[in-house]
Amino acid sequence: MSELVINNLHVNVEETEILKGVNLTIKTNEVHAVMGPNGTGKSTLAYALMGHPKYKVTKGDATLDGKDLLELDPNERSKLGLFLAFQYPIAIPGVSVANFLRTAINAHRKAQDPEDKGISIPDFRKKLKEKMALLDMDESFAGRYLNDGFSGGEKKRVEILQMATLEPKFSILDETDSGLDIDALKIVAHGINTISNKDQGILVITHYQRILNYITPDFVHVMLNGRIVESGGPELALHLEEEGYEWLREKHAV
Repeated sequence: MSELVINNLHVNVEETEILKGVNLTIKTNEVHAVMGPNGTGKSTLAYALMGHPKYKVTKGDATLDGKDLLELDPNERSKLGLFLAFQYPIAIPGVSVANFLRTAINAHRKAQDPEDKGISIPDFRKKLKEKMALLDMDESFAGRYLNDGFSGGEKKRVEILQMATLEPKFSILDETDSGLDIDALKIVAHGINTISNKDQGILVITHYQRILNYITPDFVHVMLNGRIVESGGPELALHLEEEGYEWLREKHAV
C-alpha cells in the first residue's frame, strides 16, 4: 500500500499566502474529497503538489512513499506515481491522443527501468481500447489531436483516460465535474469508480456535492481560508449541500 502524506503545507502565490498549514494523508484504495468555496486554496493544493512553479512552498512537506515530492521536478513527480487532472485541460494541436499517451507510458516505464524498450504497439492498442471502452469513448478519439476542438465533457473524459492508462499511485482531480452535463458526469464518475478500486488513491477537489452523488468518498474534508477545518465521511458532503459553509465559518471563526 502506498501513502501520500501532506504535512503542515504552506504555499504562497505571488507573495500572498494561500495555504496556511494543510495536513492530509491519503492511502491507495482510498477516495478523498476536498470541498470548499472559491478562493480557499483547493486548486492551490493541487498545483503545489504537482510542482507548478507559480506556487511556492514556504513551509511543510509532502511525501509519496517516504520520498520528498517537493525536491522533484513535475515530470519526476509524475514518474513517481502522481497525476493531476486539470480543471481546464489545454489543447495540443498536432499531437494525437494515442501518441501522447504512448509517449507518457514509455517515459514512465523507462523511469522504472532504463533498459525498457517501451510498450509494443499491439499491446498499447489493446490497452487503449480497453480504457476507452471503460469511459464510453469512441475509438476515433485516439487519432484526434489532444483536446483540440473537444467539448468540455470530451476534455474531461480524456483526462480520466490519461489517469486510467498511466495507472498512477495517486490522482488529483481538480474540479473534474466543472462544466459537465449529467450524462458526461455519470460516465466520468463511472471511470473514476472503476479506477479507484484498482490500487489507486484519489483526491477529488470540488465545490459541490453533485459529483459525490456518483462517487462515494471514504473521507470528505472542508477547506476554508487555506486550511482543512473539518473532516468526516460522505455525510459531511450532504450536510454542506443542505447548510452551506457559513456554519463552519462560525464554528472555526474563519
